[in-house]
Amino acid sequence: MARKPTDAPRELLLLKLLPNLVSILALCAGLTAIRFAIAGNFALAILLIGTAAALDGLDGRLARMLKSESAIGAELDSLCDFVNFGVTPALVLYLWGLRAETSLGWIAVLLYAVCCMLRLARFNVGSRAVGEAAEKTVFIGVPSPAGAMLALVPMYLAFALNDVFDGGIILPPVLVALWMVGIGALMISRVRTPSLKRITISADYARYALVGSVMVVAALLTYPWVTLLVLCLTYLSAILWLFLRALRPRASA
Repeated sequence: MARKPTDAPRELLLLKLLPNLVSILALCAGLTAIRFAIAGNFALAILLIGTAAALDGLDGRLARMLKSESAIGAELDSLCDFVNFGVTPALVLYLWGLRAETSLGWIAVLLYAVCCMLRLARFNVGSRAVGEAAEKTVFIGVPSPAGAMLALVPMYLAFALNDVFDGGIILPPVLVALWMVGIGALMISRVRTPSLKRITISADYARYALVGSVMVVAALLTYPWVTLLVLCLTYLSAILWLFLRALRPRASA
């Protein structure tokens, strides 16, 4: 069918492709993490997973700022999240500490990946359902980027202990597998978890928040494994606090 003279090709600002480009860069970071894990460079693999998580938090904000939100962008973001935070951390953990228990380790990998997939599917359905509130003030279940960083806690712990005791620390593969499955269960649970993007502070304390952020970044650069452990434990403590607070009305009733 010939195009009508009035059917001019639709033009798109190149800048509006930036959010999708960020999603693709995050995917490349996640896949490259697997490559370095295969080569035995697990520290760089963790760095790349963290980079993918940071980019994941950036693409949505860029899309809203540039007013370039689209259905294909949402699908692209979800697919990248599954690879980066469902497949990559599971494989990195398997290559690092689960190959001694091949069958058990692979079962843990499959369970974690399936839990991440279900978590993302539930979020996507909830975001699109008419009349259903999206997860804005709090998340229902641990979001996939946070789940990926939590799943890697055994690696943070082992690397931190190796720095103290000059190597030789090996965590039992069974405990690593159970931890990964437990994080997967948290992702598909109905437990409320904090949404960092909705945390507010008084304007009078903004300067202290900036100084604190600089301290965290400096600690990550200087003592990465201990700092990651502390951040993950703080996050888990916040989840426990929200869970206990949710139980209070039932107890009082």
